[in-house]
Amino acid sequence: MHHETALADPIVSVDTLPLEVAVVVPTLNEAANVERLVEKLTNVLAGRGWEVLFVDDNSPDGTSDVVRRIARTSRHVRIVQRVGRRGLSSAVIEGVLATAAPVIAVMDGDLQHSEDALPRLIDAVATADADIAVGTRYVDGGGVGEWSALRVSMSQFATKIGQIALRTKVSDPMSGFFAMRREAFDAALPRLSAIGFKILADILASSPTPLRVAEVPYQFRTREAGESKIGARVIAEYAELLAEKTIGRFVPVRLLKFLMVGGLGVFVHLSVLWALLTAGNSFMMAQTGAVVTAIAFNFFLNNSFTYADRKLKGWAVLGGLASFYAISAVGALANIGIGTWLAGQNERWWVAGVAGVLVGAIWNFAMSSALTWRK
Repeated sequence: MHHETALADPIVSVDTLPLEVAVVVPTLNEAANVERLVEKLTNVLAGRGWEVLFVDDNSPDGTSDVVRRIARTSRHVRIVQRVGRRGLSSAVIEGVLATAAPVIAVMDGDLQHSEDALPRLIDAVATADADIAVGTRYVDGGGVGEWSALRVSMSQFATKIGQIALRTKVSDPMSGFFAMRREAFDAALPRLSAIGFKILADILASSPTPLRVAEVPYQFRTREAGESKIGARVIAEYAELLAEKTIGRFVPVRLLKFLMVGGLGVFVHLSVLWALLTAGNSFMMAQTGAVVTAIAFNFFLNNSFTYADRKLKGWAVLGGLASFYAISAVGALANIGIGTWLAGQNERWWVAGVAGVLVGAIWNFAMSSALTWRK
């Protein structure tokens, strides 16, 4: 007896669709939000070939473990866990480099970016004449949710400063919610600073040619779980990024920060010198105490500010402090030597003094970067 086998129409699984878009989500302590975000992405990206890459900075709350658990049953979910590295911008860069998708979307892991706007962002760069599509809070249809008046004012001020410094007309250059063509990212990559939290501003300023920008309004939501990362550090790193993309083309921003610390060190030196002289110490004792104190002050402030990305911790601090003292001692000798030589050439005293200070400062910066805070 002959039986005919009926062939069913082939069913194409979403998992077999060509990879169309990767959503890069930088995380730090977002374990409570990961599962809900994956659910939301699954809904809005249904029918597309997509993946989400969580780039986690070794969160103490176990964010990476939560992502791994989900990834065991979903081919859409991937994890990049970073140990010993921090920063949203650098996390996004690593995430983009870890995917082959032709379109990359970036969003936060705290559920404050509306996933409903994500398909429009993707379509704007996948099918329209745009290199990058920005989710903006500052056009019709967008909004900042339940922000206080103070936070709105601060955001608007930072946005205006960013527009001027970066010479862009994008309404929300501080947005962390956007999609872009891979080619646009690859072109900007060699110039990216990877500083702080504002990767969009970095990309806009680093592109060798003006990017075609589409803007998609969205409503910024209130965080439901976890803690906000907004603070003084975010503001300082934003200022550093703007400096890097403006005056940084002429003078290294790290050198400017080093010189700023040195200026504060002069104030500390003179304050300690005055205090010790007032207490009845000899000038030699007072000067010695002032020098030792000022160098230590400069070291610890440089460690937290100038070289925050290479910050020394634990026992390495003692070794770093010792090397900084040695480098500063040689710098002081260079300062004295250059100044004395110029003075002997009948140069004006203040010219000789400033030249000595500059030579000593540049020596200290170069050697500190190479030895004390070497990569």
